[in-house]
Amino acid sequence: MPRTAVSAKLSGSGQRPRRTHGSLGRLFRRTSTTLVAVTAVVASVISTAPASAADNPYERGPNPTQASIAASRGTFATAEVSVGGGNGFAAAKIYYPTDTSQGTFGAIAIVPGYTATWAAEGAWMGPWLASFGFVVIGIDTLSRNDFDTARGTQLLAALDYLTQRSSVRSRVDASRLAVMGHSMGGGGAISAALRRPSLKAAVGLAPFSPSQGTSGMRVPSMLLAGQRDGTVTPSSVRNLYNAIPATTEKAYLELTGAGHGFPTSANSVMMRKVIPWLKIFVDQDTRYQQFLCPLVDWTGITSYQSSCPLIPGGSTGTTYNLVNSSGKCADVNAASQVNGAALLLWTCHTNPNQRWTETSAKELRVYDNPKCMDAGAAQQGTRVTINSCSGGGSQKWTVNANGTVTNDLSGRCLGAAGGATTDNTPLVVASCDGSPGQQWTKQS
Repeated sequence: MPRTAVSAKLSGSGQRPRRTHGSLGRLFRRTSTTLVAVTAVVASVISTAPASAADNPYERGPNPTQASIAASRGTFATAEVSVGGGNGFAAAKIYYPTDTSQGTFGAIAIVPGYTATWAAEGAWMGPWLASFGFVVIGIDTLSRNDFDTARGTQLLAALDYLTQRSSVRSRVDASRLAVMGHSMGGGGAISAALRRPSLKAAVGLAPFSPSQGTSGMRVPSMLLAGQRDGTVTPSSVRNLYNAIPATTEKAYLELTGAGHGFPTSANSVMMRKVIPWLKIFVDQDTRYQQFLCPLVDWTGITSYQSSCPLIPGGSTGTTYNLVNSSGKCADVNAASQVNGAALLLWTCHTNPNQRWTETSAKELRVYDNPKCMDAGAAQQGTRVTINSCSGGGSQKWTVNANGTVTNDLSGRCLGAAGGATTDNTPLVVASCDGSPGQQWTKQS
């Protein structure tokens, strides 16, 4: 493909809230701490043109409308299958689109709240979400008294089962997975996302997260609160939202008049926000951005904050090879995914170890996002490697219009050591000097 000059791009629910289980209320009173309300973040607004199916192979279903996302069923016929225990969680049920003509689907694992069961609390969500083009696994926990971290572990086990051993595994795209949960299960979704940053989305429904905060969150996260929830208060959910780094896509919604049980029966107000979120980040479907950036339908919503524009995968542009003036590409040595693996010049190809994605956090990510280009100490001549993405300055890069790629920590340029042009030449950061070895172009 041709090369281009590198450039920087840069209603109320209408339902009666259910009474909180006495044991849950007592648990929350024992474990809750005083939370300080913080100033709301003002959402920015963008007008986004819809992508075509040719541009996005994960796009599923017809062009959405406000009416279509508010409907209780999408366009896909669905089926379901029960799952027994013995897979790292208790019994479960899988819901999936029956259509096999459009390829695989993204998947969502969902866990209920403290002492609750899937059948009693979450089963209504399964066919609803599946009809919009997702495979859904709703699980019961090994113990109804499991805390957030145990629920997170079981969510991840459910995703592993779904993609590796389930009867519908051939229908699932294992690279496009999400987690969701209510109350203690919402804390489980947070726990799972913190431990598996390759997840595409997380949704916390009145999330209670006593075992961890969200300051390390890298998975796009939507948090929903009930205006009249006295168990997990809106201020506590806002605190979780505000602690999510600015480099991570996020949204907060407060449902008018809703109590703690708002996710426990069919809730269109909730789903017409959750479905666009999952579509944007699991399916990379920018057709759904119009419903959240800005928020179009305020029916049943008292408060909304987000990191608009919501960019799927954090990407500010297409994935590309980074081609040096020598004609060689920035390559992860031996296709290693180990932290500290060195970057080299190597003959260009289209394998994943040469495919870089520029994110809104100014990262250059590889291997479908879990690893970042890293300048380490960023001293003169420091070798560039990959490491798990951390949001640190050594992993922030500016792709400049003049063809250079500069590290934000040091201001030094990415280049071939000694200006060499052969395979196996180490990539380093050094003072920017305008030499050919520091010149790069993007190749799609």
